[in-house]
Amino acid sequence: MLIDYHTHHVRCGHASGELEEYVKRGIEIGLTQLGLSDHMPLLHVDPQTYWPEMAMPMEELPRYVEECLHLKEKYKDQIDIRVGLEGDYVEGFESEIAAIINAYPWDYVIGSVHFLGEWDISDFRQLAGWEGKDIFEVYTQYYEAVKKAVRTGLYDYIGHIDMIKRFGYVPDRDTWELEKAALDTVKECGMAIELNASGLRHPCKEMFPSRRMLEYCHKVGIPVTLGSDAHQPERLSQYLDEARELLKAIGFNEIATFSARKRQLVTF
Repeated sequence: MLIDYHTHHVRCGHASGELEEYVKRGIEIGLTQLGLSDHMPLLHVDPQTYWPEMAMPMEELPRYVEECLHLKEKYKDQIDIRVGLEGDYVEGFESEIAAIINAYPWDYVIGSVHFLGEWDISDFRQLAGWEGKDIFEVYTQYYEAVKKAVRTGLYDYIGHIDMIKRFGYVPDRDTWELEKAALDTVKECGMAIELNASGLRHPCKEMFPSRRMLEYCHKVGIPVTLGSDAHQPERLSQYLDEARELLKAIGFNEIATFSARKRQLVTF
C-alpha cells in the first residue's frame, strides 16, 4: 500500500505541474492511492493586495474539483485518486471555511495552520515576521491555533502539525508540553495527523512531526497518514520511503486512508 495524500499543483500559484501530470507520475512510481489536495482560496486577506501566489483564486475552486473528479474517473483502472483540499485554518473564519468544505464532495480535508493573523509562518518571503518576537510565544500561539483547528470538527486530519519549526527558529525552552497538548486535543477529538516528509528539504531537516511526537501518537493511538507535500510532479512521494521506515521503526503497522470523509486504517 503506497499512498501520498498531500500534493499541490499549478493552480495554487507556488507550485508547478498540472493535476494530470501528478496522476501520470503517481502511476509511473506505483502509488496505490494519490491524494490531490490543493490549498483552499484565501479568505481572510485580499488576494489582490496580499503576497502573490499563495493559493488558488476562488473562481478556480469549482474547476479544480471538476478536474479532480474527471481524472479520478479517467484513471480509475490505473490508480485510486482521492479528492482532497488543504483547508487552511484561520481563526474567526470558521463559517467561511465550512461553506467551502460543505460545498464539494471531498474524500478528505487537511486542517493546516499556516497563518497567525496575516502572517504566513510557512512563507520564506515573510521571515521578517520573526524579528523581535519571543520564539516560544510564537510557538505557543501556533499550537493554540492548531488546537482550535482540531476542535472545529471541520477537518479529517491535521497536516504538518509542528510546521512552526520549518525555518529552524527554535525556542530556548522545550516545547514538548505545547506539542503534547496539541496531540492530546487531536486524540480527544478522534482525529488523525499526517507524517509530512517535506521537512527533510527545509531548514529544520526533520519531518513533520518529530519522532517524539510520532512516538506519542503511537502510544495513545492517534492514526497517521502520509504526504510528501509535493509542489512539483517529480517530487511526488519524495522521502516517503524514509517516512514509512520511521513509522515501522516506532511500531506503526497501519496508516490512515480516507474516502468520502470516512477514515479507514490499512496495513502498509
